[in-house]
Amino acid sequence: MSDRPLLNRRLAGMGTTIFAEMSALATATGSINLGQGFPDTDGPREIAEAAARAVLTGKGNQYPPGPGIPELRSAVAEHQQRFHGLHYDPDGEVLITAGATEAIAASLLALLEPGDEVIAFEPFYDSYAACIAMAGAQRIPLTLRAPSFRPDLERLRSLITPRTRLLLLNSPHNPTGMVLTPEELREIAELAVEHDLLVVTDEVYEHLVFGPAVHRPIASLPGMRERTVSISSSGKTFSFTGWKVGWVTGTRELVAAVRTAKQYLTYVSAGPFQYAIADALRLPDSYFADFRADLQRKRDLLDAGLRAAGFEVYEPQGTYFITTDITPLGEKDGLEFCRTLPERCGVVAIPNSVFYDDPEAGRSQVRFTFCKRDEILADASERLQRLRA
Repeated sequence: MSDRPLLNRRLAGMGTTIFAEMSALATATGSINLGQGFPDTDGPREIAEAAARAVLTGKGNQYPPGPGIPELRSAVAEHQQRFHGLHYDPDGEVLITAGATEAIAASLLALLEPGDEVIAFEPFYDSYAACIAMAGAQRIPLTLRAPSFRPDLERLRSLITPRTRLLLLNSPHNPTGMVLTPEELREIAELAVEHDLLVVTDEVYEHLVFGPAVHRPIASLPGMRERTVSISSSGKTFSFTGWKVGWVTGTRELVAAVRTAKQYLTYVSAGPFQYAIADALRLPDSYFADFRADLQRKRDLLDAGLRAAGFEVYEPQGTYFITTDITPLGEKDGLEFCRTLPERCGVVAIPNSVFYDDPEAGRSQVRFTFCKRDEILADASERLQRLRA
């Protein structure tokens, strides 16, 4: 047999994800899993019932249209207009995907070629690195540093070279919870226009922003609509993460490019769930406001528990993750800390170092999720008090 590795060299080092490792550890030890970001309660009952009706009446049980069912594409377009003042034609400027993860993969595979450079906020969601690698491009990290995790825009300018093809943005940002300010967005947009860069923006936490921070899509800024692929999904907003319904919005030309790659990935997916998410996107404003308020309350509950246990806590402006520093606990290595935490306290977390190209930049940082029931957060907080001993 050839000595050549079986795995594509571009994916070397990208084996089992940290989420799989830590979730397996949670199961093996019976620990509370505050690592992987999925809720422990389902979303609105009426939306689940809409999915059940779609299945039972045969809507979407066979292949849906390649771009997504018309009802959902129209609902996505209405959502963008309703919340962000952005107009998109549902016939050609909206594409339905198998969650935001596929949308990211299809966008990067479609828009990048070998040798291109992609600037992305570090720490970054792990699929970014894999998708950039599969496209044969090179990721260039713009490191966000504690305690504020604000992007250094002068550094961003210095990273742009003739090979820079694309800016990959994530705001609200996972894992730090940073939300870009209007001024930061304006400066990033000006750089993109000045250097004629494409922008792919991951906005899956768009409705999980805590005051006074406000989410504004960069596509709404001057000169940005024609160069921006905007990505979002239903999982985080409606607490049905297993349905994997996401979407892309952009100009007809950009969406056509992304669709070309997407059709060779899943082709189509989640037929009956697409009908349900079309209903979900049309829920009243009160749903989105109440959902956000409830998550902010949960954030504050876990924040207090982590502080009481001795962590340094970096309060997030959005998402449902809290980044902490374990140095005050006398610890230095977040990966080792997370691997031993289940046995020590019966709680699972995620080490931020796995989201960095340079692990040293986040070695002492650990991420917890707060999208859990109050009693689970209270129990986890109590268990973590053992660290003080």
